Amino acid sequence: MKTIYFKVIDQLKNLNYIPLLILRLILAYGFYDPAMKKLNDIGLIAEWFESIELPWPHFNAYLASYTEFFGFIFLALGFATRFISIPLIITMFVAIKTAHWGNGFSASDNGFEIPLYYMIMLIVLVFNGAGKLSLDHLIGKMIKKQTN
Repeated sequence: MKTIYFKVIDQLKNLNYIPLLILRLILAYGFYDPAMKKLNDIGLIAEWFESIELPWPHFNAYLASYTEFFGFIFLALGFATRFISIPLIITMFVAIKTAHWGNGFSASDNGFEIPLYYMIMLIVLVFNGAGKLSLDHLIGKMIKKQTN
């Protein structure tokens, strides 16, 4: 029984890139629509940021919009995954603090549930990387070949 257990564990370890891919694709999908909506009416986003007294509303509107835009592209491709996850975590933290916290936890009440889940998934990617099915992995292999 122990032998079977450890064989299964080894096989699962060899497949750990699958949940990382799933996380990346879920996050990419989740950031796509908000990024496009922000970019399509950046002025409205800046006005809203100003109304909630966010400092430098125009700058922050562009920063949030392009962070989410490049975030969904980079996450989908598995490119610079750890790098892009950090500003996305910050964006989710700001979203929770400014737009969702006052509504409580539940997503159905526009609470902080979804941005919190996104933050947790992004933290997993910071610590684990993009996995084998990614440009990060491919680039890493190419760099290792060049240094050997």
